[in-house]
Amino acid sequence: MRNQKLSYVIGVDGGGTKTEAALADLEGKILKIAKSGPSNPRNIGIEKCLFNVSQAIEKVKGKKKVNSISIGLPALEEEFKTKKKGILKKLNFKGNIKIYSDQIVAFRSVTDEKEGIVMISGTGCVCHGWRNNKEAKVSGWGWLSDEGSGFWTGQKAFQAVFKELDGRGPKTLITKLIFKEYKIKSKEDLLKKIYSSDLVRQVSLISIIVDKAANKRDKIAKPIMEEAGKELAKAAVAVIKKLKFQNEIFPLVLIGGMFESKTTFRTFKKEVKKIAEKTKFLKPKEDPVIGAVKLAIEQIK
Repeated sequence: MRNQKLSYVIGVDGGGTKTEAALADLEGKILKIAKSGPSNPRNIGIEKCLFNVSQAIEKVKGKKKVNSISIGLPALEEEFKTKKKGILKKLNFKGNIKIYSDQIVAFRSVTDEKEGIVMISGTGCVCHGWRNNKEAKVSGWGWLSDEGSGFWTGQKAFQAVFKELDGRGPKTLITKLIFKEYKIKSKEDLLKKIYSSDLVRQVSLISIIVDKAANKRDKIAKPIMEEAGKELAKAAVAVIKKLKFQNEIFPLVLIGGMFESKTTFRTFKKEVKKIAEKTKFLKPKEDPVIGAVKLAIEQIK
């Protein structure tokens, strides 16, 4: 028991904008949290990803005896699943260390159940489910797809704004709100703002403005947010059907900024319930890194 009290675990939640690591005891109590740069290997490459992951781990580890580390990384299920062993070797940690998809980390951060579905929609989107030792995943194919994501929504709005400015489309409150939010006076200023070195983030942030316009019943914005909900529901329904959850009680964990929109969430929930009436819709109350900590503890129990 004395050794157990001196033992710790580290959970890591990697993402497109930051990496977060948490040091915890074997009871799951968080003792320290640290952040570093992004760790999506699709966007920044394996080497930069591992550098930022290692940096976050070192910040929380210090001289503590760590028995287990679990790391959740985006894009792992899509492109890097076969490279996990190589990635682990490069991390150079002697101990119980595993890499998971960021999807299962997000799921476990909200529920202790092992079977269910997670629907993530932030900058991008993905849906992943687990049942009876089977799993199913849809979406998560990057910015050129990911219908219903923040980037997809922002792009739809960007197009609507320039249709208005060109005289090719109807007026929308989105235009007025964007000009006010960015403190700009011309479409040229808007182009400079959006086509920056951080284009994906800038486009995704427009989704917040679209939701504000939707809440004021703008005739362009509201349908965009509703369509986002419908597209996300299509992804969830696809996974529900693949895993035969239609008539079951199961958790559907919702992660990401798009679900902060009442319009998108309401539409999403309505569409999913048409197929799976008993769905339990859950939203996070704790940081996603908690899911990684839970997995790290399970690795040694």
